[in-house]
Amino acid sequence: MKIARDVGITILIAIAIFAFLRVSFQGYMVRGSCMLPGIENQDWVMVSKASYFSSDPQHGDIIILEPPVPANHPFIKRVIAVPGDTVEVKDGKVYLNDIALTEPYVAEPPRYTLPAREIPEGEYFVLGDNRNSADDSHIWGTVPGENIIGNAWFIYWPPEHWRGAGNYNYPELASEQEEITTVSQTFEVEFE
Repeated sequence: MKIARDVGITILIAIAIFAFLRVSFQGYMVRGSCMLPGIENQDWVMVSKASYFSSDPQHGDIIILEPPVPANHPFIKRVIAVPGDTVEVKDGKVYLNDIALTEPYVAEPPRYTLPAREIPEGEYFVLGDNRNSADDSHIWGTVPGENIIGNAWFIYWPPEHWRGAGNYNYPELASEQEEITTVSQTFEVEFE
């Protein structure tokens, strides 16, 4: 009896761990060249589906999403603008809230323009790193937050490509956030 109970408990623990991992993490194969040069066609990326359970996607995150256009598989893109931001593409640069982004990860600067647009609540503006060959927000618009599957953490296949996915923190945005914090502390104003 004790052996059967121990085996039963072990099986239940294994099922619980498997279910947790399945809900929290998943591997996806990249299809296409939209994220070159950092992520190549047929690379496998590990995605944390739990990343956004308690927080929202941030600038520079690489995400897997269900595209807002008909497609046979999920897309992989980089979050450029979050709700409330203004994004614009001109003169070969992406501007976020009137600040030109430094983007060391792109294949080449965009050869297209996009007039300034404010990102609505619950929506995200995403671009592929291979700017001139990517099917992304500059073509079809913003992505609803509920379409985001998770945050790409690392490339795990093929073995020679094993590394972090390339999520990026924009230093120029950090200084803007510091200014907002300093102003709010100086004048005792709260920003929500």
